[in-house]
Amino acid sequence: MEFSIKSLDTDNHKRWDDYVYGHIHGTFFHRAGWQTVIQRAFGHQTYFLMAESGQGDILGVLPLVRVKSRLFGHTLVSTPFCVYGGIIADSPAVEAGLAKAACDLAESLGVDALELRNRTASHRGWPEKELYATFRKTLHADHEENLKAIPNRQRAMVRKGIAEGLESEWCDGINRLYRVYSESVKNLGTPVFSKKYFSVLREVFGKDCDVLMITHQRQDVAGVLSFYFRDEVLPYYGGSRSVARTIRGVNHFMYWELMRHSVDRNFKVFDFGRSKKGSGPYTFKKNFGFDATPLHYEYFLVGTETVPDVNPNNPKYRFFIDMWKRLPLGVANTVGPFLARNLG
Repeated sequence: MEFSIKSLDTDNHKRWDDYVYGHIHGTFFHRAGWQTVIQRAFGHQTYFLMAESGQGDILGVLPLVRVKSRLFGHTLVSTPFCVYGGIIADSPAVEAGLAKAACDLAESLGVDALELRNRTASHRGWPEKELYATFRKTLHADHEENLKAIPNRQRAMVRKGIAEGLESEWCDGINRLYRVYSESVKNLGTPVFSKKYFSVLREVFGKDCDVLMITHQRQDVAGVLSFYFRDEVLPYYGGSRSVARTIRGVNHFMYWELMRHSVDRNFKVFDFGRSKKGSGPYTFKKNFGFDATPLHYEYFLVGTETVPDVNPNNPKYRFFIDMWKRLPLGVANTVGPFLARNLG
């Protein structure tokens, strides 16, 4: 079938999203709203490509964003700040056409590399980064069955959280979450995103993006911002305050509460997102009863001979991470967004 490659404009956001929702490999991170979010929150150049037939039907899409930084490199990514991305298409021919368009764009922009964050391998023969895995599980309609599916030790931690008097509540704004999240990531040595980013996420994605807060004696101790796509819930930005270390089961309780609420709202899949192999979050998710599925981050190399390695496991960032943990929270929240916007 004849087709042409076009750039997404605001008039076609709904058509794009209709295609993503209807495609078996579509994800929340393929949605057109990310073009708006990334432009408004970070100011990066976006190149959302769609293949269109002569009759005007969308046959495939590929969201791309250019991220350029002296500290972290120069890449064209599908999709930065997201765990999934890459090409979704109706046929191998359309997929090949979008891949070629992306490679041509990467070369014309002079990036170091084109990065496609695929959930499944494309078999193009490009080099891969075997760093991340994702964790997904189907939820049962019965709460007790879901609780039984959590291994004994972790289930006990959920019950301890309940015994501690932890409570959950939905939150309309992002201020409470941001206070918790910014403290959490600073303690991990990671620059925090701007508050504007979270506000734009809530504004652009509306009911498909919400915040659950966990309180103890009326004080916020943890929180999580989640995305919703088809019948899936995706807890995405979560964290807890330092005081949570003195309360048993805070994180276990938080994710159990999100799971419980999601079942009540008829969501059927809990997508725990990606984690680096061997990391603490990776172990936490496995221990919570989720199986790890490797992600296939594939690279078309342009201005470099090696796959980009921007992650906390890279030894060259160790000093920076250790230093960041020692910063006062106010300083970290002021400086962090300028760095985080280029981490992707």
